[in-house]
Amino acid sequence: MIDVALLSVIRRWHLRDGMPIREIVRRTGLSRNTVRKYLSSDVVEPAYPARKTPSNLDNYDEILTGWLFRESRRHRKQRRTVKQLHRDLTGLGYTGSYDRVAAFARRWRQTQDEAKRLSSKHVYVPLQFAPGEAFQFDWSEDWVRINGVKTKLQIAHFKLSYSRAFYLRAYLTQTHEMLFDAHYHAFQAFGGVPQRGIYDNMKTAVDKIGRGKQRQINKRFYAMVGHYLFEPEFCNPASGWEKGQVEKAVLDARHGLWYDAPNFTSLPEVNRWLEQRCQLRWQETAHPEFRARSLAECLTDELPEMMPVPPAFDGFVEDTKRVSSTCLITHEHNRYSVPASFANRMVSLRIYPERLVIVAEAQVVAEHERVFNRDKRTQGRTIYNWRHYLTVVQRKPGALRNGAPFSTLPESFRLLQTKLLKRPGGDREMADILALVLLHDEALVEQAIVKALALGESSKEHVLNCLNRLEQPPRPQPLKPPPTLKLVTEPMANTARYDNLRRTQHEH
Repeated sequence: MIDVALLSVIRRWHLRDGMPIREIVRRTGLSRNTVRKYLSSDVVEPAYPARKTPSNLDNYDEILTGWLFRESRRHRKQRRTVKQLHRDLTGLGYTGSYDRVAAFARRWRQTQDEAKRLSSKHVYVPLQFAPGEAFQFDWSEDWVRINGVKTKLQIAHFKLSYSRAFYLRAYLTQTHEMLFDAHYHAFQAFGGVPQRGIYDNMKTAVDKIGRGKQRQINKRFYAMVGHYLFEPEFCNPASGWEKGQVEKAVLDARHGLWYDAPNFTSLPEVNRWLEQRCQLRWQETAHPEFRARSLAECLTDELPEMMPVPPAFDGFVEDTKRVSSTCLITHEHNRYSVPASFANRMVSLRIYPERLVIVAEAQVVAEHERVFNRDKRTQGRTIYNWRHYLTVVQRKPGALRNGAPFSTLPESFRLLQTKLLKRPGGDREMADILALVLLHDEALVEQAIVKALALGESSKEHVLNCLNRLEQPPRPQPLKPPPTLKLVTEPMANTARYDNLRRTQHEH
C-alpha cells in the first residue's frame, strides 16, 4: 500500500498536470494496475481494507442477535445463558466453539451499553420558566456545631425557577410538620407564592407512585397545597434533572454556603444565619442567563406574578395518645404532662415543629415546647407542668414532699413550701395555696406569697389577705372641683337640725 504523500503526488501529476499513466509508472515504479486503481477512486488517504476472518458463526449471526435482543427484554432470572444459546445454535447445525458465541455476545452487550450511554436518556433539554411560574424543592443533609456538639441537620432547599433565588431552612427531621413549616418561611422570604411546585417523589408528599405521572398524593400535603393555592408537580422516578436547579443548589450550598459556618447556640440561630446568608447571596450572585443582573434584581420581576402569602398553614401532624396514670404521654422517647383530669384517657396530640399541643374534648388542654432526643439509647426527658397535678395534691397533699413535677415551682413557691412543710398540716396548707392558681392570676398569687414572706408570715391566711389586697380595685382620687363650683358658705355639721325638722313635721 502506498502512503498518503505518494498518492497526493500521483493525483496531482495526472489530474492537474495531465501526465499519462505510463510516465507515472516509470517515475514511481508502481504497477499500471495500482496507479489506475487509485486514480479511478476518490480515496485521498489510502488504508488497508477491513479484514474479516471467516467463521462458522457467520451464517447464524442474525439468529443469535435476535435471541440476545429477546433475552435482554426478559426478567433477569428468566434469561437464558450463553451456554443455553450455544446449545440451541448447535441444534440448528452450528459446528463452532462456545468461545466464539460468548465473544459475539460480549461484543453485542458492549455495543448496546455504548448506545445507551449516547442515547437521549443522557441528553437533556434546557428548561425555561416564566416569572412566578414555578419553584423547586429538595432535602439535603449537612452538619453544624450547636453548643459545641456536631449535629446532623435536614435542610429544606427552595429555588425559584426564573430568578434562581434560593432559600434554606434547617430542621432535625424531614417529617410533615417540618415540610409545612419550611414552605411558609420560604414563601415569606420570596415575597409570594409561585404557580407550581416541582418535587421528587418524597414519602411526605407521595403515598404511591403510579404509571407515568399518576401519583397518590398524601392528604395532609394536599391540604397544604390547597391552602397556599399552587399546583404540585412530581418528577419521574430517578429523573433528578427535571428539578436540576435545586439539585445544583444543594451542591453549591454544601461547598459554599456552609463553608465558614460558625458555632451556633440553637437551631433558631442557625435558621436566622441561613436566611441572612441567602439574602446576601441574592445580592452578590449574578443570574446565570442575565449576567448583568443579580438574583435579587431578577426576583423583583417575579413579585408581581406571585400570589401574596396567606396566613401560615396549620401544619400539624395529629396522633392519638393514651394518658398514663401519672398524667404523662410519650412522644419520640420523651414524656410530657397532661392535666390530671385526663389521666387514663385518650387524647389527641398535635405535633408542630417546635411545640406539642394536646387536645381533648375539642379543647386545647396543654401545650409543651417540643424536645428532641437524638440519642435513642437514653431514657429520654420528662417535661412537667406542675399546674397539671394541682387537683391530685388536693386529694393527696403528701405528694408535695417528693413530687417530681413540683421541683419546677417558682422560687417564692418553693421557699414558702419549705417553711410550711416543717409544721404539722403544712402540706395541706401548701396544697390549698397552690390551688389558688386555679382561681386567680398566677402572677398575683406569686406577688401575694412574696409579700407574706417579706412580712415574716408564712401561712395560708396571710397569703389570702395579701392576695385580696392586691385584687382590690384602686381607690379613686379625691375630686378637685373647678373654682366656679366652690361653695361660698360651708355647711355646718349640726345634728340638732334633724331634731328641729322632726319637731316641725309633728306640729303640722
